[in-house]
This record gives sequence, structure tokens and C-alpha cells, in this order.
Amino acid sequence: MTAAGLGWRSRLAVGAVRVANGASRRLGQGSGTVAGGRAGLAIDPSLLARLATGRRVAIVSGTNGKTTTTSLLVRALTPAGSPTTVATNTTGANMPAGHVAALVASPGASRAVLEVDEGYLARLVADTVPDVVVLLNLSRDQLDRVAEVRMVADAWREALAGRGPETVVVANADDPLVTYAARAATSVRWVGAGLVWGADAVGCPACGGRVRTDSGGPGWACDSCDLARPPTTAELADDGVRLDGGEVVAMRVALPGRFNRANALMAAVAAAASAPAGGIAAPTLTEALERIATVGEVAGRFGVVRRGGVDARLMLAKNPAGWTAILDLLDEEARSGRPSPPLVLAVNARTADGHDPSWLWDVPYERLAGRQVVATGDRCRDLAVRLRYAEVDHVTDTDPASALRRAGQGGGSVDVIANYTAFRDLREGR
Repeated sequence: MTAAGLGWRSRLAVGAVRVANGASRRLGQGSGTVAGGRAGLAIDPSLLARLATGRRVAIVSGTNGKTTTTSLLVRALTPAGSPTTVATNTTGANMPAGHVAALVASPGASRAVLEVDEGYLARLVADTVPDVVVLLNLSRDQLDRVAEVRMVADAWREALAGRGPETVVVANADDPLVTYAARAATSVRWVGAGLVWGADAVGCPACGGRVRTDSGGPGWACDSCDLARPPTTAELADDGVRLDGGEVVAMRVALPGRFNRANALMAAVAAAASAPAGGIAAPTLTEALERIATVGEVAGRFGVVRRGGVDARLMLAKNPAGWTAILDLLDEEARSGRPSPPLVLAVNARTADGHDPSWLWDVPYERLAGRQVVATGDRCRDLAVRLRYAEVDHVTDTDPASALRRAGQGGGSVDVIANYTAFRDLREGR
């Protein structure tokens, strides 16, 4: 809804959003995506719902891959050369304050694509009445703050149960927790996107039974109730995307790794399922995949920065699932013949990361044996203990800049795997 269509309280709230976010940017106190949103919601608690009125909204949620999938979905919904804009929270501010800021920043956008923290999905569904909800995965994350994942799945299920066919849920059929939640929706597009980390889905969220997987295949089913992998409309395959009728659609993705191909497929299916907006029809699956193909970097992920005279490729991994996906990528690249540069592993445990780093013991660091590794970050000593038990030769350097120089002293580039605030600091050169 445009400002002209808002009541006086909402117009005042929008003004506060703009003033506070502008001041935040000028003072160097952030990217101007949260402070203003908080101020606006304090003035008008219904501001998010009012700003979403009249827009086609897609929301993307999951433990891993939200930012990338959101960016890919925005690209998939934007025709080449089109003046149409899509409102989106590109900085990853994925709670209501960030959503308000994104909608205020694009007042004329008829479509919005919003990344949503798992714990806020129910509120976003209620406030924005989305035409598409994308559910990627659920696993443990930020152990000191985030509720047990089955509780999140229950909240998702309750939120989707009241939605009619006007809301299409695009759900990862390979995640039992996502499947349990999405089954409550009226309209679902099931996607075979794969599941990197299944350790949090071995117990059935519906009945408490055991989830068993098919040997040599993607199938899974509870041994005590009817929860099972549903038939899919699209599957990620080695030769592209395999549709339910057997047709194979080519897919080319510039972002590396199977998990990014999965993110691309989820985004493409969501784009094709979207309703028309601003007089522009949704793309076909093939058109969506073509638009996504050239995206090579999202919010600094997989980008190369130069720090202290060293070229470093930055990769984000914030929990066991994310680290396992990146380790899969490194193995994939090694099999393809790509040289294996030195690795810098950076781990912090600040508020945004979660203060409990015990998740380090769930990451299969044993797979790094034989690599040149430097451990850094606020919790580099915790990481070093884990690497020692994994029998990975490494050195420890508390200063990330020094760690980069040490890893790159041979003159080549380095790969960096970092959790949230460590990644942000390295990207911004802090």
C-alpha cells in the first residue's frame, strides 16, 4: 500500500522509519534496516500488515539458505529490462522490523519477497497473506536462543493450516520436519531438493516414531504413522531438473555446490507458482531458471575479497548443516580437479551467532584431514580443540587478519569458512 492510502498513524510510522534508518546510515550505526522498522512498529503495531496490503508477497524461511534463495527468487521474478521493482530485505534483516523497512524502501513495488526468520513465519503469514511460502529446511541453530526444531515445525504447521488455496507452499519433500509442517496447507508444490543434514529429523514430528530412509534412494517414511516423502513436482537431478512427468529441464547455476542448485530449484518453482503482479505474469520454470543462472554471489557469499594482501573466497557456515554443506562443496571441487587452497576457519560466539559453540562437535571436521588449516575468531581455541580431536593438523591465530596472512604466505589465494559475525567482519574489513 502506498503512503497515500494509509491512515495518519501509519503515515507517521512510515516517516519515523525513514528518519531513523537514514540517521542510522549517516551515523555509521548499521545499514539502516532495523532501527527504523522498530520505531515504525512502536508507533503502529499493525504497520507491517498495512504496508503489505495490495502487494503480492512471497516469504522464504528455513534454517539454511534463506538469504540466497530470497535473492534468487527476486531475480527469477524480475524480467530483463523491466522497470518493475521487488521489495526485499536484501541485507538479511529477517524479522518484522527488517520487513517493515524493506516495504517502506520500495513504496511502489507491487511484489515483495521477504526472507523470514523461522520463529517469525507464523506472524508473517498472518500479516502479509502471502501468495507463496517457501520452506527450505529445519535443523538446530543458535542453541542458546532457538527453540527445539520440532516446536518450530509445529508452529509452521499451525500457521499454514488456516491458509486457503490462494497461498501456495513450496516445500522441500526431503526434510521430514518441513513435510510435516507443509502437509497442513491446502496447496503445496513438493520439491525434491535434498537434505544435507538429517540428524534432526530422525524422529517423526507427527507421532514420535522413527523416520527411516530408503537405501540408495531419496525416499523416507515413519515406521509408525503415515508421514512419508510425498510425490514431487520437481526433483534436483545430476542432469538438471526432473519433472513429475519425466521431462528433464536443463539448469545452469553460477553459485557453487549442490546446496545452491537446490536453492535455485526452490526459487524457480516458487517463481513459477507466483500470482501475477503489476500486470506482469509469473515466469515459467524454464524462464525462472534462465534468470537465476548468472547470479554468482549473494550478500558476499562466495565472493573474493582482498585482505592484508591476500585474496580470500568467503563462505558462510553458521551451524552443523551449513558447515556440512560447505564441506560437501570442497569435496565436490576437489573431485572436479580444482586446487585445494589453504583454509581459514573463523568462529565467533556473539549474540548474532549464538553464545553456545557446542555445535562444533556435530560438524564432521574429520573431512579436512590433509588440508592446510588455520583456526581463528573469538572461539578459535574451542575450534582448535575440536580440530585436534578430528586429527586435523592446524595452527591457531586469534587475529583473523593475521590468520589470513599466515594461510596465504605461500602467495596464493585462500578459502575462508566463517560463521555469521566472523563472516561479516571479514567481508567488511573490520
